[in-house]
Amino acid sequence: MKILITGASSYVGASIYARLKEKYSVVGTYNSHKLFPELEFLDITAKPRVMDFILTKKPDVIIHVAANASGTWCDKNPKQAIAINQKGTRYIVDSANKIHSKLIFISSCAVVNTNSVYGRTKIASEQYVKEVKAGYIILRPSLIIGFSPNTTNDRPFNRFLKNIVDGVPAVYDTSWKFQPTWLRHLCEVIEEILKKEIINHIIPVSVPVLKTRYDVASDILPKFNITVTPENKHDTTPTFSGQLNKLSELKLPQYSYDEMVIGIIQEIRDYLKTI
Repeated sequence: MKILITGASSYVGASIYARLKEKYSVVGTYNSHKLFPELEFLDITAKPRVMDFILTKKPDVIIHVAANASGTWCDKNPKQAIAINQKGTRYIVDSANKIHSKLIFISSCAVVNTNSVYGRTKIASEQYVKEVKAGYIILRPSLIIGFSPNTTNDRPFNRFLKNIVDGVPAVYDTSWKFQPTWLRHLCEVIEEILKKEIINHIIPVSVPVLKTRYDVASDILPKFNITVTPENKHDTTPTFSGQLNKLSELKLPQYSYDEMVIGIIQEIRDYLKTI
C-alpha cells in the first residue's frame, strides 16, 4: 500500500508520517517547513501542481492533513483560509478521483462552529470529501495534545513543552470546555482504519470527558514542577462534544482521560531524555 500524507511537517501530520513510514511506503509533503529531509514540496492551493503531483505518485490512500488550524488566523485571513483549507481540499479530492485513491481527511469538531471561518472551511471540505469515489474517512478530533516530532509549532502541547523546558509558570484558560484528543490515539485510529480497510464513515476521536485547558495543564505540568495558574478568558467558542459511538461500533482504539494523561506524561519524560 502506498500512502501520501499532505502536511507531513505539521504538528499532527509529522506524528502520522513518523508512525506510518515504519510500516508502509509513504510519501510526505511540506509547504513552509521541511521537517524530514525526504519530504517533497507541495502547495495545495496550486490546482495544476496538486493534480500533477498526485497523478505522478499514484497513492492508494491519501491522508489529507495540510491546513491552517488556527481559528484566529482564519478569521483574520478569510481568503487565504478558504484557499488553503477549503479549495486545497477540493483539489485533493478531484485528484484522488482521477486515480481512484481513497482519502482520509483530518477534519475537526469545529464543524459545529458555523460562526468561525475555520469551522465553515471544514464543513465545506467534509462535503467535498464525501465525493471521493474509492471511499473516504472523515476524522473529527477536538483540541489535540500529545507529543509530535514537530515540537516547534505553536500548538497547545508544544506550549506545555515550552513551559517545562524553560521552567516558567503557566497560565491557562478555565472558560472553554472540550473533549481532548490524544495525538497518539488519533494515529492509532488511522492505523486501524488502514488495516481494516474501513471506508465511508465520519469518526469523532477524543476522550469522553469535558475538560478546560487549565484542567489539562494542571494534570500534566505539576508532574514537572511547573505551577499552573487559572485565568478566565471568557472564551465563547462552542463546546465540542463528540459522540464516540463510532469508535466502539468500528472496534477502533479508545482511551479514558486518565489513560491519556498518563501516556502524555510518559511521552514528555521520554522527550526530555533526548534534549
